[in-house]
Amino acid sequence: MYQALYRKYRPKTFKEVIGQANIVKTLQNSVKNHHVGHAYLFTGPRGTGKTTIAKLFAKAINCLETEDGDVCGHCKNCLYSGQNECMDIIEIDAASNNGVDEIRELRNKVNILPSELKYKVYIIDEVHMLTIGAFNALLKTLEEPPEHIVFILATTDPQKIPVTIISRCQVYNFKKISETDMIERLFYISQQENIKIDKEVLKLIAENSDGCVRDAIGLLDKVSSSRQELITTDYFLQMNGQATIQQLKKITNQIFNHHFNELYENLEAMDTEGKDFVEFAKQLMIFVKNKLVDCYLKNTTLEYDEQEMIDFINLLNEKINDLKRADNVKISFEILLLQFIKSHKREEKIISREIISNKNEKEQKENDKQDEKQIITKEKNDNINSSAKKDDKNVENYNKAMTIRTKNAMIDASKEELNHEKETWKNLNNYTFDRNNGYLACELLDGVPRASNKEVVVVSYEYEAMAEQKLNNYDELIKFYQDVNASTKTIAFISESNWQDLKKEYILLHRENKNFIKEQEPIFLKNNISKVDKKEENSMINNEVELAKSLFGDIVEVE
Repeated sequence: MYQALYRKYRPKTFKEVIGQANIVKTLQNSVKNHHVGHAYLFTGPRGTGKTTIAKLFAKAINCLETEDGDVCGHCKNCLYSGQNECMDIIEIDAASNNGVDEIRELRNKVNILPSELKYKVYIIDEVHMLTIGAFNALLKTLEEPPEHIVFILATTDPQKIPVTIISRCQVYNFKKISETDMIERLFYISQQENIKIDKEVLKLIAENSDGCVRDAIGLLDKVSSSRQELITTDYFLQMNGQATIQQLKKITNQIFNHHFNELYENLEAMDTEGKDFVEFAKQLMIFVKNKLVDCYLKNTTLEYDEQEMIDFINLLNEKINDLKRADNVKISFEILLLQFIKSHKREEKIISREIISNKNEKEQKENDKQDEKQIITKEKNDNINSSAKKDDKNVENYNKAMTIRTKNAMIDASKEELNHEKETWKNLNNYTFDRNNGYLACELLDGVPRASNKEVVVVSYEYEAMAEQKLNNYDELIKFYQDVNASTKTIAFISESNWQDLKKEYILLHRENKNFIKEQEPIFLKNNISKVDKKEENSMINNEVELAKSLFGDIVEVE
């Protein structure tokens, strides 16, 4: 009968264990020096060797001819402990034997001496699944165990184990297996089994296994059993329902060139093929990350804007858990990509409009006479400089107002209001594909609600430029938000770094029993320029008209 590779290549000695050198060395020393404790707790992610090392340790403490603390493998105790009929090494699955009765039965049996070995070892896997009553029943045995008993508890979730149990055990924290160790192990197995496989595929298997040796060997077993010839990267990806390298390149190109129509068609095709979009998001993140790493380490040329690539990786990393919890992963993933493309494409459009505007102005000036051009250009330049100063002042006042508005909101902000905002914020998802308001929904969804009182909701954006951009269509955004959520609240748009600074300031004040002082917001919107500025603007226009009349006479028409 065929034996799965992960069972066939399970370590039979401590020397064969990979990735847990410190733990193995410590346990070997305790065997060599005869310092065997009565209870051990092995914690860590699944597939990292907890149960395997527990079995090896159980054999080692009973071995008659240990070699530097490791099992010899040929003495009568080693041979007996490796048999299924061994009655002195007992494995218990706490997931299916988690009641008080089972533990009481165990307590009654611990007083029975070992039949063949020196120690009777109880390996309790997934011990966190025991009930509170079962833990209490186990506690007495751990406090005063017989000399011939050793308990080895294993768990992936130590937070669920009572502190009273943990305090009576020697605790060993297992780590995920590194990609280097994993690839080395997979390569060894491939050679032993005559599996023809690209080294790049071994790297992909290691990446997909997320530090779990059992999963990695299982994946190798899966692809090798279905293909006798060379296992290539594309074959491996297709076998596991993942996107191929060509698909990744094509879709990455469409994302960073902002071609959403083509991207949408490709995503539809992938959905038809049954691709897992959460796994695909992870693939994209790793693919783009690798391009950046190659650029930094190998001085390769980047095809896309570096900052945009970093933004994309951060976005996927931040939203990956939201995708896992989504009812419809495909739609959530499409919206995520749409928001990213819209936010970066909008910046390009603003730049393009400025270029076109400057070009048209230049062409118009070339049609005028040289003397008139010099005079009017001077006046216009003065006006442009004045407007630029106003815009800069506008942005400065806007940022100041948003900071003050945030502080004012934090004075009486409540968790109830914030939770309410987080729920109603989801309503914006219904409008992302709306012709008229889709861009407004996407702009708002780029941010995260951070605090709220009854008048204001504070929304943070990853970068300062994203928060400042909301000034361009501030009134539309506020009205759209209020209409969608039937709310009268306004919004404070701030950057994530600004929010973190204000939060730290608030906490420091709170420790001293103080709070922010309510302040008046400065006027910042372009349609709220003061009357004095309006008069200045009218005065400049009148001066231009008078100048034009002096040059061209009464034929001048003012539009």
